Amino acid sequence: MTKLNDDAAMGFVGVSTGESSIRKVFPAWARVLGLPSDQLVGFDLPVGASREQYREVVGAIQGDPGLRGALITTHKIGVHDAAGDMFAELDEFAGLCGEISSVSKRGDALVGHAKDPITAGLSIEEFLAPDHFARTGADLLCLGAGGAGTAIAWYLARRDDRPRRIVCTDTDEHRLAELVEVLRRGGLDTDDVVAVVADGPADELVAACPEGSLIVNATGLGKDRPGSPLSDEVRWPRNAVVWELNYRGSLEFLHQARAQEESAQLTVVDGWRYFIHGWSQVIAEVFDLELDEQTVGELAAAAEAVR
Repeated sequence: MTKLNDDAAMGFVGVSTGESSIRKVFPAWARVLGLPSDQLVGFDLPVGASREQYREVVGAIQGDPGLRGALITTHKIGVHDAAGDMFAELDEFAGLCGEISSVSKRGDALVGHAKDPITAGLSIEEFLAPDHFARTGADLLCLGAGGAGTAIAWYLARRDDRPRRIVCTDTDEHRLAELVEVLRRGGLDTDDVVAVVADGPADELVAACPEGSLIVNATGLGKDRPGSPLSDEVRWPRNAVVWELNYRGSLEFLHQARAQEESAQLTVVDGWRYFIHGWSQVIAEVFDLELDEQTVGELAAAAEAVR
């Protein structure tokens, strides 16, 4: 059996891990949580990495007794597809939607979790009223059907207060079909789910949303790659809730929403709390911790102090 070092660190699989705010935040969180190490080991892979690259990284994590596990950002689906067979166990959502965001170790074995539905839910409940969709008759427009977009659609499709319609876009029709299939496999009603291949700015879809709709940038544009799924001429529905999942980068989508925040009476939410929930959930899994509301509050305060 592999013996983990008492000071075992945590890995981080992404595109540009050195630029993430977690580099500043993690040492502060290690002190709050009493982790055995404040070291974070980055594994940078390009968008669309090869099967061999994914397997090499997973193998490196598995074979290093100095690593307790890892968080995966951009490469959640790629790791699952290329290296899912290297895991002894996958949780329900990881198997259902084909993504892995959390890698933990139980002895010699790797365990994979997909934390996005939990992260999405914790974040959404902080800024969206429990009766928001029933009261407004609004839609969800999720721009991007990757791991994060699928998790948001999944969470809101299961919510008691469900959107009138769930409209999802992506440049890849196969990814959209998989999102709908994930919902079906989960036993969810997909009659009001609309999948749209976006081959340009989605301005018309935004303009067609009812007042109060939740509009999400889950494309990754504005973080790892510059740009936005919308043009600067977009017309937001009044009282819309605009959620930019990114918290760093060029953030064009966020700036487009901020430009009309007052005139359209928008509620604009950036990705900072999503970042906090995403990381804290995986850290808890990797280091086998229980997080209560008070501890999450302490983590948020520590993160804000070094933001």
